[in-house]
Amino acid sequence: MTSNALSINAVAAPATPAATTEGFLLLTSSMSLVLFNRAAAEILSYPQKPDTQQNLDDFLACKIDSTLLTRNSREPALVPKFRSGRRLYQCRGYRVTSPSNASSQVSIAVLLERVSRGQGSLAEVSERFHLTIREGEVVQFLFEGLTTKEIAGRLGISPHTVKALLRLIMVKMEVSTRSGVVGKALGATL
Repeated sequence: MTSNALSINAVAAPATPAATTEGFLLLTSSMSLVLFNRAAAEILSYPQKPDTQQNLDDFLACKIDSTLLTRNSREPALVPKFRSGRRLYQCRGYRVTSPSNASSQVSIAVLLERVSRGQGSLAEVSERFHLTIREGEVVQFLFEGLTTKEIAGRLGISPHTVKALLRLIMVKMEVSTRSGVVGKALGATL
């Protein structure tokens, strides 16, 4: 590692496959705002739009304190998930230190990742409706909008097997259509 490299240590739960990176914040170890990208500003300020950069900096500092931090312990910590409008976001933090900095001041990099509806809780859906692992995979592909033939190709099975799995899923979920499966799964995760 070169002297300009950063050392990053995870301080929160790992990302789920359903999340996509959207916002980035850099905080001091005391959780004060240092840097942010536009996506993070939009996520945290939604639906409001501060009119000046100074107002935005102050506004985001307040939103970080009220939305992203929990004070259940002696030290403030990042919340694992939060809502912005109707969207659900996962909040992941990393300790960032620079080995070239003599004072070894610690910063915290924060990623705000949007969690796709339904996909983040597929394990809950599988457990609630007693789905097998393969049935859960089929439901995952239904969330992605794949056809029976596309699901068969992804799983390496025949389309007839996919149809049989879909019938079993529909019986377990007490619905009669593919969209009913998706709707019931989404209802179970909200």
